[in-house]
Amino acid sequence: MRAAIVGTGGIAGICHVPALRAEAHRAEIVAAVDIDPVRVKDFCTEHGIPAAYTDLEEMLAATTPDLVHVCTPPHLHAAQVAACLRAGAWVLCEKPPCLSLAEYDAMVTAERDGGPYAAVVYQHRFGSGARHLRRLIAEGELGRPLVAVCLTTWYRDHAYFDVPWRGRWDTEGGGPTMGHGIHQMDLLLATLGDWAEVRAMAGRLDRDIETEDVSLASVRFENGALASIVNSVLSPREESRLRFDLTDATVELSHLYGYENTDWTYTPAPQVTDEARIAGWRTPETDVPSSHTALLADLLDAYERGERPETSGAGGRQTLELIAALYKSALTGRPVHRGEIDETDPFYREMNGGMQL
Repeated sequence: MRAAIVGTGGIAGICHVPALRAEAHRAEIVAAVDIDPVRVKDFCTEHGIPAAYTDLEEMLAATTPDLVHVCTPPHLHAAQVAACLRAGAWVLCEKPPCLSLAEYDAMVTAERDGGPYAAVVYQHRFGSGARHLRRLIAEGELGRPLVAVCLTTWYRDHAYFDVPWRGRWDTEGGGPTMGHGIHQMDLLLATLGDWAEVRAMAGRLDRDIETEDVSLASVRFENGALASIVNSVLSPREESRLRFDLTDATVELSHLYGYENTDWTYTPAPQVTDEARIAGWRTPETDVPSSHTALLADLLDAYERGERPETSGAGGRQTLELIAALYKSALTGRPVHRGEIDETDPFYREMNGGMQL
């Protein structure tokens, strides 16, 4: 595949270039795009990329890439992803995929059966530890899911929000709920399935921004399980944490920006004494860390089969809909049910529904 990168800020060099290099046997980087001509030329020189552009449409016409990695600020994603899809390129888009459910639905109308498709960077689904847990739950090995805790308690100082597009509804789409906790919430949903109802609170407690700097939510899932979610950028001891309590076991994951197999622990319930069964819960011998590399490998597999990637379409929308519902509940003070935010709802067009905290 001929791959291109749009947006040459930190995430492009730290995560996307290494992921593409790891798949060099089936993908090569042919171009990069950035509105800053100096930055894109420096980026291309550093990473050995042959062509630098300052205009997306020009790059698409000149290089006809098969895959485009969109690494620009969130308010640019929808238009850029749609342009790439119309040009026939598959897309891997950084989170959040766009600013609203309306933008997401409009964006994916440019997809076609069999591809191209646009996938979202929800990389935590693809580590071997998460895949193993999801398989165990699907097969009933751990019993029925009952309770879950999902924490994204990170720290971002005041200077972090000096970047003009951060902390604004119209350019970032939200605060830590949208830009930080989205990863852990996506893994929560990928593990427990569809959510049914959310009740939430959000606040701007310390940072000088428009959006929230902390949010809390209680979520009921279609399978009856209940979950508690915390998203924060005010937490000096940073942690990403997930806990699943099932009838036969507690499963815990503690990490920060990415996990390995050793970050998972399984604790059997008192009534579970079959050592062979418990041994089968251990994470697999092959350790695939959660990463852009693991996600890209899955995306390229889907490309080769001509199939929809897991984090595209409905798979990419599920977490965005939960976030929209969380904001609606927090701002209106009432519970929100899955599916109620339709085209007639102001929270469909804007994550804050035109309201302010």
